[in-house]
Amino acid sequence: MVDIKGVANPLFLREEELRQAIEMLFFAYRDFTGEPDAMLADLGLGRAHHRVIYFVGRNPGITVSELLRILRITKQSLSRVLSHLVDEAYILQRPGERDRRQRLLALTPKGIDLERRLTANQRERIATAFRNAGAEAVQGFNLVLHGIIDPEDRRRFDVPGIGGASPGTPRLKAGTGKR
Repeated sequence: MVDIKGVANPLFLREEELRQAIEMLFFAYRDFTGEPDAMLADLGLGRAHHRVIYFVGRNPGITVSELLRILRITKQSLSRVLSHLVDEAYILQRPGERDRRQRLLALTPKGIDLERRLTANQRERIATAFRNAGAEAVQGFNLVLHGIIDPEDRRRFDVPGIGGASPGTPRLKAGTGKR
């Protein structure tokens, strides 16, 4: 981690710069989710559906319990969204192999297609921004995001310069788009 006390010019830590960073995160998130939101609305779905589809797609065979931990929503909220996605044939549920009480989730072909369409614009936005910023800026961006994420979820990400992810944890390697 960067020692901010040792940084020669901490102007980026002034109130105005911090507020600007907060605003930029809001605008980036709004624009990042805009096109997928419109696609979802056409299907009678919302952002909660998108999050479930995304994380099930990234983690085939994920348990409902693990999905609840990632999303930090109530069982009741997830149940509503998940039931709708199962009914509409975007997600399959099957019992666990060792523990039949577990419910393992995976996308159907219809769900895979929707996830790809929802993230196409998002991938392109990020790829363009990364290309324009350069490798060093991408590393800095990953470090900043890693620092914003709550400590218990940081272990999911393998960010060069910080260390690896915890074994057995669904994770992403920063900058690779791969688990």
